[in-house]
Amino acid sequence: MNQGTVSIGTKGQLDEDVAFILAKAAELKLPSLSSMTPIEARAEFARRLSRTNPAAPEGVDAADSAIPGPGDAIPIRLYRPQAAAPKGVLLYFHGGGFVVGDLDTHDAICRVIASRTGSAVVSVHYRLGPEHPYPAAIEDGIAALRWLAATFTAVPLAVAGDSAGGTMAAVVALHARDLGIPLALQALIYPAVDQSGDFPSRSRLAEGHLLTETDIQWFTRQYFVGRELPVLESDASPLRAALHAGLAPALVLTCGFDPLVDEGDAYAAALTKAGVPVRHVRLEGAIHGCLGLAAYLACGRAALDQVCDTWSAILGG
Repeated sequence: MNQGTVSIGTKGQLDEDVAFILAKAAELKLPSLSSMTPIEARAEFARRLSRTNPAAPEGVDAADSAIPGPGDAIPIRLYRPQAAAPKGVLLYFHGGGFVVGDLDTHDAICRVIASRTGSAVVSVHYRLGPEHPYPAAIEDGIAALRWLAATFTAVPLAVAGDSAGGTMAAVVALHARDLGIPLALQALIYPAVDQSGDFPSRSRLAEGHLLTETDIQWFTRQYFVGRELPVLESDASPLRAALHAGLAPALVLTCGFDPLVDEGDAYAAALTKAGVPVRHVRLEGAIHGCLGLAAYLACGRAALDQVCDTWSAILGG
């Protein structure tokens, strides 16, 4: 894995296709998920991603099953490339603010990763708030990690996720280190890593770039039901973990027009300072959620390229 910081695009300038999408969204006056009930938001999120996700490639088998969890059984979907035995296994946590998203919303993304890397991918549908508030999702993520390590013992393992799934992957990587489970990679795609919200980008980019501060606050209330906010323990705010040394090599992807960009950048810097091998990719003209807009946005495809290329390189090309 090539380490260091890579900047793609022009700093401070929206990519042209991103600007077009934002203008179109404003023209259509799309309702925000935060204006809906959680059930309505889940249906709307799924509807939107069904139109904007990358194309799903052929040559990948997928099978739904479930694994033991601390609550109910945890639904998973296992993807295997048809061409050859998997070179590794990547545990994928979908995004959606810990409230929306499921195996289907991120199906195409997982198929692309499996197809392009020759790796198996296990997509995890962890429990969501507000029905199952924090730390239910984290408990499911740790259970999935333990199952992964016990089931696939002869190939490299990795964790990955976007947005809330990126948070999940970061937290699970912390637990993997503490449990002695070796990971070859943690791929964190525009993760939320500090619930304090004390970063300039949260106010600077509070409106106008799809994910708004109002949305973030709504997701936070749904996820942390019954908790005094902000929740700063490491399972909620991995940037505040007491120790980052010894963590798995990291790919950290941040987007220049994402309210979460500053905390993502800070996490890449904290891992680097702790001696963790880090590849930090800044998509300068991109927005939060670009991965799920890869059918229309070059930055979304670039994000997927980075994940696939980095994991492929670790697996030997």
